[in-house]
This record gives sequence, structure tokens and C-alpha cells, in this order.
Amino acid sequence: MNRLKSIKERFERMQGSLNERARRLFVATEALAIGWGGVRLVARATGVAPSTIGVGKREVRTLEASGAPPLPTTRSRRPGGGRKKATDKDPTLMSDLEGLVEPVTRGDPESPLRWTSKSTRHLADELASKGHKASAPMVGRLLKGMEYSLQANKKTKEGNSHPDRNAQFEYINKRVKEEIAAKNPVISVDTKKKELVGDFKNGGKELRPKGKPEEVRVHDFVDPELGRANPYGVYDLANNQAWVSVGIDHDTGAFAVETIRRWWHTMGSPRFPEARTLLITADGGGSNGSRLRLWKVELQKLADELAMPLSVCHLPPGTSKWNKIEHRLFSFITQNWRGKPLISHQVIVNLIAATTTKTGLKVSADIDPNIYPTGRKITDAEMDQLNIVRDDFHGEWNYTICPTT
Repeated sequence: MNRLKSIKERFERMQGSLNERARRLFVATEALAIGWGGVRLVARATGVAPSTIGVGKREVRTLEASGAPPLPTTRSRRPGGGRKKATDKDPTLMSDLEGLVEPVTRGDPESPLRWTSKSTRHLADELASKGHKASAPMVGRLLKGMEYSLQANKKTKEGNSHPDRNAQFEYINKRVKEEIAAKNPVISVDTKKKELVGDFKNGGKELRPKGKPEEVRVHDFVDPELGRANPYGVYDLANNQAWVSVGIDHDTGAFAVETIRRWWHTMGSPRFPEARTLLITADGGGSNGSRLRLWKVELQKLADELAMPLSVCHLPPGTSKWNKIEHRLFSFITQNWRGKPLISHQVIVNLIAATTTKTGLKVSADIDPNIYPTGRKITDAEMDQLNIVRDDFHGEWNYTICPTT
């Protein structure tokens, strides 16, 4: 017992300064000094596995017999020592894992993991089905070494670019400058994202007393009584002013033109009393799409009412993010109501109207209570009644609807 206690005391005094190799050689030397039964005794005293002590004994004897130089102090094992990496023992493991993570570009597009969550557990199971020895922790280490990490989708693709994309932007820019110089109104229009009305979670944070966040519903199901809000905006490019109609029904071409009508009577006409025409810049799709018949029919009605030509320039396909209204109005509305539940249509109107910027943005807003049914068919006869003049350059994007009287 005295020998066991002395070995334990020596080991406890030394182990704080011993690396893996030095600890192995220390317990091996103790065992060799004892002789028969030394491995078992040293293992009891130190807690080191007998197999490790055995490895140390062989290493000590080999060094003594061969006279090999000692290892550098920075190494605990000789080159090639220690457990082999899984990728060394299984050369196809890494390529098969890459094929599962990126099945479209590197592997089989019919892989089951093409349509499931690529968790480390699922990946390990799929590797095992291919004959590999794999576990979820091992897959995690391999993925980290391959510089994979969990990432959200990122919106970067715009679809196919039209060959006249840049030319259309240059054309719009030219038209806008000409009309502003002539003191005619130029507006950018679009629909903002539909919003649930009610005590629902709204992204962002707002100042509140500590530990007292505003409580909202757990599930985002449409309230049948409150429904959704459809904010449609009109932004005056020359004066940094805007009008937003908050619709309670569908976002249709009729709703879009009605919003332009409201902007004109509320803000446009007082600002441009001598206007001879109105230039509208809009996306190529949605309720103000370049192919939408209802949009053009409703614009004809407005042109007749105002006795003024209405010119339209659509942005080329796949470029909606370049619409001026997006980053000069809608982005600031989103910032202004972040963290605030949109509990009613009137609250939405108030939050929109309170939106300001350091550059002097002024916004007016109101509820549009009208009903705009979908599915309305515009006949060829109605289209023939349009007094539309198409520009020489891409007349499908650039056109003017003139009064019929």
C-alpha cells in the first residue's frame, strides 16, 4: 500500500506539467521499475489505462534498444502516430459527403436529401447507407473543415436580364428629366407588401420597459374581421412627397389607378396647377403591369376625367428593386412601424403618415374602403377603345394614354 500511495503522490505532483507523451513515459518508467505486476499497480495509482502504460513501456524499450533521438518537445507522438483520420481510412467519405450537401452540382439530384433537412444526423444516416462509418458529430466536424455553415437564403437572382435593360433605364431617366424640367409631375408607383391587420408580431424592436414586451398572437392566421391591408403608394420624384392608400380589398389595376386619382386630387393638383401631362414610372408586373388590360382601361378613365395625357414607363423585367418608391418611401415606412403590431387599418394609416426622413419626406395616407373584385375580364372591344399612343422604343413598356375627348 505504501508503494501504491507513493506512486499516486508522485503522479499527482507531476501531471500538471506533463504532456501526453511525458505522462505515458512517466507511468511506463514506474511500471518498469516495479517489474512483475507493475502495470496493474501503476494503473490503480494513476488512473491511466493499462494499454497506455503498455504502449509507453514498448516506447521506452524501443528507444533504449535503437538509440533513436528523442521526439521534439513540441510533439507528443511520432509522425504517423495516433488514431487515423476517418478521411484517411475512407478515401471516398469526403466526396460522398459533398455530393449529399450539394446534390445538384456535385452529386445525384435524386438523392433523398435533396428534399429533406440536411441535418448532421440525416447526413450521417445517408453516409451509413452508402457503406461509410459515420456519426452526426463526425459529420459536423467534417462540414466545419469544409467551411460549411448554416445560412439563410439570400435574394440576389433577378432572373433573365432583357437585352435592352440598360437602354430602358436610360430611356426612363431621359423622360423623367425632361418632364421635371418642364414642371410636369413624375411619380413612381407600386404596391407595398400586404400586411396582416391585428395584434400580430411585427418584425423589429421598439423601446419598452425592461421585461415588458408587447404581447401579440402566437400564430399568424388572418383575422376574418380585420383581414389584410394593401398599401399602394405614389411617390412624387421631384418633391419628395408621397400618398399611400391602404386598401381593405384586393390589389387590382382599378385599386392602383384609384390611388393615383386620390394622390392627384389631394397632393398632385395643388402642387402642379399648370401640368400638361403626368409621367408614371412603374414595375412591369403586379396591379400596374405592362400587360395588364385593366390597368390601361382604368388609366383611360382617369385621363378622360383629368383631360390630361398619362404617360407610362415600365421598368424592364426583373428590376423591381430599382423602383424609386421602394427605397425612398417603403423602406422608411417599414423602419417607422418596426416592432409595432398593426392592430387596425387606421393604425396603419397613422404610422404611414408619421413617416419622415432627414431629407424632408412628407407622406399622406388614408383608407380606401372600396371593393375591388378580381377576375374582371377586359374584352378586345374595350381595348380597341383605348386612345393609346405607343413610343417608338419598346412601345409595350412606354406609352401614353390620351383623353378621348
